Amino acid sequence: MKPILILTFLAIAIMWQCSTIKHTNLNTLHNGKWEELTTVDGSEPIKRHEAAFVKVGDKFYLVGGRRMNPVSIYHTKSNKWTTGAAPPIELHHFQPVVYGKDIYVLGALTGRYPGETPVPNIYIYETENNLWKKGPSIPVDRLRGGAGAVLMDDKIYMSCGIKDGHRGDHKKWLDAYNIKSGEWEILPDAPRPRDHFQSIIADNKLYNIAGRTTIADDNPFKNTIGEVDVYDFSTQEWSTIEEPIPTQRAGNFALLLGDEILVFGGESFVQKPAHQEVEALHINTHTWSNLPPLPQGRHGTGAVLFNNKIYTASGCGNQGGSPELSDLWAFTY
Repeated sequence: MKPILILTFLAIAIMWQCSTIKHTNLNTLHNGKWEELTTVDGSEPIKRHEAAFVKVGDKFYLVGGRRMNPVSIYHTKSNKWTTGAAPPIELHHFQPVVYGKDIYVLGALTGRYPGETPVPNIYIYETENNLWKKGPSIPVDRLRGGAGAVLMDDKIYMSCGIKDGHRGDHKKWLDAYNIKSGEWEILPDAPRPRDHFQSIIADNKLYNIAGRTTIADDNPFKNTIGEVDVYDFSTQEWSTIEEPIPTQRAGNFALLLGDEILVFGGESFVQKPAHQEVEALHINTHTWSNLPPLPQGRHGTGAVLFNNKIYTASGCGNQGGSPELSDLWAFTY
């Protein structure tokens, strides 16, 4: 066989294998199962919502939430929860960013409903030292909470949010914070404002998915957003994909798995219980798929990947703030 034919055959084989792997991954997700985990000593995390759930190394961290909650730490090796340090101020309504072994909190709110105020500084939890520290200030004219926050190339990108607690002043802003230099950069506004959502970075693009524009004086659970807005870092332009999210909700949480952005849970005005839906957006085709739902709906928490499983913990089981949950679930696929 001639070399050029061999190379062509190999190229076709590789392309077929890659497409099969992606297809198999989605099929595997469809057949996955959720399982509630029980610790060896009966330990549980501190119940919380409007909080964060992230992974650093082989440990999971529940951070923030309404009230001055100490950090709850899940040790995967020992299957136990322990308690870490409490933050210096109340921190809630934020999307956490893991940088090295530290957890960055920015784009957060503090205070009581409905007049919460944006937190003027970045706060950093050092997991190795179990220590909170007050970080750099956020530009005063760019303050807001309930924002999306994601990391790429030593920069944190903070998107959208709400400035006046749950009352209004919704933002379309996009900012970049350079962790190494400490500099802030204003980037083009998103097509629409939103709060109570999470951003995801995939394939050199930033995705804003779900959320709402909260107005407490009306119905705070209304005004959910179906459109998915995408910022392309290469062109520095925004676009909106054709297919909206199938189930509109806010307070959702998300992660990237292969070519799929998985969107979990949330709350909306159409039902009192928190949403159980798990929906996947393919980043190449921009089509949606339904995945096995959460056994217990929830909002105001997060999801992490570890050893080929998806984990989520805590959050709130209904609209608003009650009941707060203390469970831990794993999705095996």
